[in-house]
Amino acid sequence: MTTPQTAPDAPREPRGPIDSSRIPRYAGPATYARLPRLDEVGTTDIAVVGVPFDTGVSYRPGARFGGNAIREASRLLRPYNPAQDASPFALAQVADAGDIAANPFNINEAVETIEAAADDLLATGARMMTLGGDHTIALPLLRSMAKKHGPVALLHFDAHLDTWDTYFGAEYTHGTPFRRAVEEGILDTEALSHVGTRGPLYGKKDLTDDEKMGFGIVTSADIYRRGADEVADQLRQRIGDRPLYISIDIDCLDPAHAPGTGTPEAGGMTSRELLEILRGLASCNLVSADVVEVAPAYDHAEITAVAASHTAYELTTIMSRQIAEARAK
Repeated sequence: MTTPQTAPDAPREPRGPIDSSRIPRYAGPATYARLPRLDEVGTTDIAVVGVPFDTGVSYRPGARFGGNAIREASRLLRPYNPAQDASPFALAQVADAGDIAANPFNINEAVETIEAAADDLLATGARMMTLGGDHTIALPLLRSMAKKHGPVALLHFDAHLDTWDTYFGAEYTHGTPFRRAVEEGILDTEALSHVGTRGPLYGKKDLTDDEKMGFGIVTSADIYRRGADEVADQLRQRIGDRPLYISIDIDCLDPAHAPGTGTPEAGGMTSRELLEILRGLASCNLVSADVVEVAPAYDHAEITAVAASHTAYELTTIMSRQIAEARAK
């Protein structure tokens, strides 16, 4: 991973993606959205960074390859986002910061490595758009966010709660990060929500424990019945103006829309519903985000990676707009 320099007081004109009218989209290195590498621009407002780590999975492995699959699928992204009426890569500098190399044989060490790398990126003033990797990585990222912002609001898009206690006695897995985060006091427990949850649980106690931690739940069935706009409005009201971190497990989508993931569950959101809910959160104070659990070995026709690349694009657009609006004041 390349670490940026501290951003200058007077921002330069952002350097955007490679011009696809001059160089074919399928040619050249696959940085996210064909954006410049961080070492090519020196400083950045938003660092897109991969974390190729999946040692914390409990079922199908392969998310360590997710970041690069998302980058490959992002080649077709274009610089203007009509849904948000914004050109995100012109509003703020966005650059691909490469990968955080974490020890695949030692979860505790990996968590520390990811946290330290996130600390370095945030210290420069950059926000992070992280491409996982399994959901274990959310814990060190949230630790780093809390050092900068204090306890943060969290929107957790996922088929699963990820607030279980341990697996085989292990405290750090992809099913436990948000219980650890609550225990460590790094989340604002007045503004926590799961979105898209569904499927069987180990017992009703999973839900009662989760409620005690402060989480609200919007199930995939709720989204189907109430619609994306109403759900987004509910989430905005819960979050208010708090610093917000959004963590998206791609398995929040139905396997029809995201087959390439480690623990698929039937009855999920469509990719359209996910994107519309995110667009409805554009007024929230989004400080950073992640998209995790893309496992390309189970994907076909890049269905999952395309959905993930567009998800990251909407999140990046929200952050770019907010950065530009803050500078204009």
